[in-house]
Amino acid sequence: MKGRCLCGAIEVTTPDQKEVGLCHCSMCRRWTGGPMHAVHCGSDVQFQGKTPTAYRSSDWAERGFCPDCGTHLFYRLLPANDYVLPAGLFQDQAFSLATEIFVDEKPSYYALSDSTHKMTGQQVFEQYAPGN
Repeated sequence: MKGRCLCGAIEVTTPDQKEVGLCHCSMCRRWTGGPMHAVHCGSDVQFQGKTPTAYRSSDWAERGFCPDCGTHLFYRLLPANDYVLPAGLFQDQAFSLATEIFVDEKPSYYALSDSTHKMTGQQVFEQYAPGN
């Protein structure tokens, strides 16, 4: 897949993905203005053009964006070098909605009609705890 930021200064290339998940956590909602439409891309992600700027948002993750236009480029889990990219970067890719996480933090002012696998924040942390 190939995507780019709003101004075109950064292009991102990843292996093809078919699924998108939503993250309803308060941090993603603050960062994106709504749930993050997340595409899990693993560690095989390349950025061309300008170097993304990164913000260390927790002990285990950082969030990257274009230094020129501010487009959100990635959420990266540091221990595994695992990239999660916003689906909006890939305008020509057909995705299907598969999962929703941090549903316990989702505000009441929106609801989705899709039937997806849903997990609370605690379930997410338990799934990705060391040794799991």
